[in-house]
Amino acid sequence: MLGIPLEQLLWLAAALVVAGAVTGILAGLFGVGGGAIIVPILYQVFAVLDVPEAVRMPLSVGTSLAIIIPTCIAAYRTHRAKGAVDGPILRQWALPCLLGVAAGSFIAAFAPAWLFKIVFVTIAGLNGILLLIGRRDWRLTDHLPGPSPMRGIGFAIGIFSALMGISGGMLSNIALLTLGRTMQQAVATSSGLGIVISIPGTIGYMLAGWSKMASLPPLSIGFVSLLGLALLAPLSMLLAPFGARLAHAISKRRLEIAYGAYLLLAAARFVINML
Repeated sequence: MLGIPLEQLLWLAAALVVAGAVTGILAGLFGVGGGAIIVPILYQVFAVLDVPEAVRMPLSVGTSLAIIIPTCIAAYRTHRAKGAVDGPILRQWALPCLLGVAAGSFIAAFAPAWLFKIVFVTIAGLNGILLLIGRRDWRLTDHLPGPSPMRGIGFAIGIFSALMGISGGMLSNIALLTLGRTMQQAVATSSGLGIVISIPGTIGYMLAGWSKMASLPPLSIGFVSLLGLALLAPLSMLLAPFGARLAHAISKRRLEIAYGAYLLLAAARFVINML
């Protein structure tokens, strides 16, 4: 790591600062923790630092989950103050989602790197397409399904979020919109679910990578880089309330298009890497 040119390190630091700012705004604006922004950038950073390919993706995912903890907390507090959080759904999904996160963290200890990439490409690509389409009428019903289907939805959100390094907003937003909730309710409730996902997910990835500390970079606890956390988390937390206020005040179509395009480009990057 000491042999990396100073100019390259400065570009990497700048990318991390920009990622932190964008992460915070997206956390509040769309109810996502920004993991889809963070993971590809961290992956490139760890590649430059010569982190082995076998642990590079889970390290990016685990660090992403740690970074989005404060952004989810800040965004949730702002949305809750505006009364937009659907408390019953959040409580109904909390335990199944937690179990899904635990399962995803367990898988992370043994899964090959390509599995994380496939999950990222599939979910990010789908959400990128949906954002570019820009539909708001995904509603399938105005009535919630029974307890078992709801638990299944919560579990699925938890496990896929843990494997992708996101707060769950990508998945829960779509689920909530199809269940008849408004965009504001979906975003607000997703920010609360992000807390349920990110905190236990971070702990799970720390434990999952504990046996591989020898191949991880300095200042790492399992699959969580404390350096990445220190650089990205403060700025993202600072800007999350700003994004949450924007969600209630402006039209987001242009940002949706930009974010959707980014997700497709990031997914394409991982597809190329797997070829």
